[in-house]
This record gives sequence, structure tokens and C-alpha cells, in this order.
Amino acid sequence: MQYRIDFHCHSRFSADGVSEPEALVRVAKEKGLNGFALTDHNTSAGIDYLEQIGLIRKDGLPVDNFLILPGQEITTKEGHLLALGIKLPDLKGIPAIDAVSLIHSMGGLAVAPHPFDYFRAGIRKRFLDKLPLDGIEVFNAAVTFKRCNQKAMAYAKERRLPMISASDAHDAEVIGTALTIVEADDFSVQGVLRAIRHGTLLEKRYISTKEALKKTWNNVFRFRSRHLITKSIGNEM
Repeated sequence: MQYRIDFHCHSRFSADGVSEPEALVRVAKEKGLNGFALTDHNTSAGIDYLEQIGLIRKDGLPVDNFLILPGQEITTKEGHLLALGIKLPDLKGIPAIDAVSLIHSMGGLAVAPHPFDYFRAGIRKRFLDKLPLDGIEVFNAAVTFKRCNQKAMAYAKERRLPMISASDAHDAEVIGTALTIVEADDFSVQGVLRAIRHGTLLEKRYISTKEALKKTWNNVFRFRSRHLITKSIGNEM
């Protein structure tokens, strides 16, 4: 069967995410998705939360026929890297090659998100060439410049790597703007990961200007809030 999955999504557990995980689930279902990967920045706290409230099963099976894949967007030394299908500690600053090795040792997939978008910490080609990647995010709905997606597509074809398309949602309303269709006989975390390796279909659509501005504002607001909290703590010491 075919399943519509958004492999790159963030919740409030990300430093720059704003939505509750439950909101991501609700909107994804409303849009007809079969699942998504929660890939918060450098944390698996959102995965832990979803396990606690019963929306993620530890055996990798769907809940009410909806599948949430554990994942993380790791800020490696060389740039961002998606780990799909596994739960990880905070690895911020780890060399990308070591992150890929760890992901593989745990049975997950290592995918380069927005690899040619250097404004958003995409891993540069000279480092990508050395990584044994499992796939490339060839379409990111929130990419800075469309040509970055075009370069990612060309690179994936050059290396014959599996391709995914994703929303990179930091707000629930954006989830599923872009997504990946996989063909899987086994609708589970491992079944979907295997399906990526066997080929995908891509649904590609960019977020609107309004949604992009909202994302930028949320980033500025969250950064300002963290700065004020840090300053307040410093003044109290």
C-alpha cells in the first residue's frame, strides 16, 4: 500500500518550534497524511512525550492506523543531519561522519536535509561526498532559495540516493505542505524505512509567503525569549 509521510517536522520541543505534538497529529490527519517523523532539533523529548501519552508505540507499530516515526535533526559539526527511525540524545556538535555511524548502528536512516541551503546549516558538498548517506531531502518546502532544492535533486541523482520531500514544519499548519509517498507492505517504522530505500514518490509544494514570514517571526520571538531568560538568570547570579 501507499502511505503519505512527512519526514521532517518540528514541535515545541525544538528550540524554534511552536506547536504541541498533538496539534501536529491532528492537522496531519486532517490533511490525509498517514504519518510523519518528529525530528526536533537535538532532542528526543517530543518522542518521549508522545510515548507517554500513547501516540507512539515502542514496537514501531502505528496507533489508530497513524504512524509517528521517531527522529531528530542533529546539528552536527558540519551542518544539519536527519536521523530517522530512532531516538537519540543531544548530539549537537558531533562530527557528521560519527553521527551517521551511530545512526546506522541503531538501525536508523541518515538523510541530509536542505543540503545546499547554507543559510539553514545545510551540509556542504565537500562533506556530503564523504558521508555514507541513506538519502537526500531533495525538496524542502521552506528552503531559502528554490535553486537549493534543484541542486539537492541533481546531487541525489548523481549519487543514486533515495529521495524525500518534506515540509520542515515548525508550525502544525504547515505539516504536509510537501511530503513523500512510500510503498510498504509493512506499515511500521522499520517497514517505512525499508520503503524509502526502494524508491519514493514526491509531493512538492512550497510554503506560502505568509507562512514563511510567520516562521521567521517565530524564530525571532523564540530567540528573543531565550535571550531575555538567559539575561535574567545572569542578573540573578
